[in-house]
Amino acid sequence: MKKLSRREAMGTILTAGAGLTIAGTTEVVAQTATTTIAAAFRGQHQIKPLPFDATKLNGISEKLIKSHWENNYQGAVKALNAVEQRLATMVSDKDLPAYVYGDLKREELVRTGSVVLHEIYFGNLGGDGKAAGDVLTAIKQTWGSYEQWEAEFKKTGNALGGGSGWVILAHNFHTGELHNYWAWDHMHNAPFSRPLLALDMYEHSYHMDYGAAAAKYVDAFLQNINWEEVNRRFTSAQKAAALLRG
Repeated sequence: MKKLSRREAMGTILTAGAGLTIAGTTEVVAQTATTTIAAAFRGQHQIKPLPFDATKLNGISEKLIKSHWENNYQGAVKALNAVEQRLATMVSDKDLPAYVYGDLKREELVRTGSVVLHEIYFGNLGGDGKAAGDVLTAIKQTWGSYEQWEAEFKKTGNALGGGSGWVILAHNFHTGELHNYWAWDHMHNAPFSRPLLALDMYEHSYHMDYGAAAAKYVDAFLQNINWEEVNRRFTSAQKAAALLRG
């Protein structure tokens, strides 16, 4: 078997796996005819619909939201499915270099993070931006006031403007604290934490409406937060933390 360079190998894998080409699909289907694919490799993640009316957001256009949902989020779901199914065809290949498999596992992590964070992001939009509930009480206890929290959240988002990444308000199960975390890409998140609120700072999330004016997008995002959903996540995180402590 010819030994491929790292660059050659990844080029072959990603070209074949990005949309799961006809050949790749045939290979997986042929395999399923004779063996049972493990759940980890089935690649059957489903696209979730937008949980709000895209025409009714304040300061974020329907065109932008639909483009974001259709191209970036749906693309991530399809890519994750393709990567998982490609892994199924490679896991038993004894001649495959470990670093080649490792690079595809990295793609699995990137795509998983993108799917999860996009679903959290869309899930926390569609509200009136007015914080309430237990999560607001926790925010005031942690930052001193809602305004202090908002100022730090905005500053973190603006720091990512013009590049990529996420701002994630999360409940850290290890420390028991709330924090606004800075994330450069889909793989960055504080270990052992539950995202409560996610702000997408990749340019695709705002450039169509605001160009390079990322700060205006951050302001618009805050006006559309569904705090009821954020509070639901916080309540769920508190229950999980109680079980962990027990």
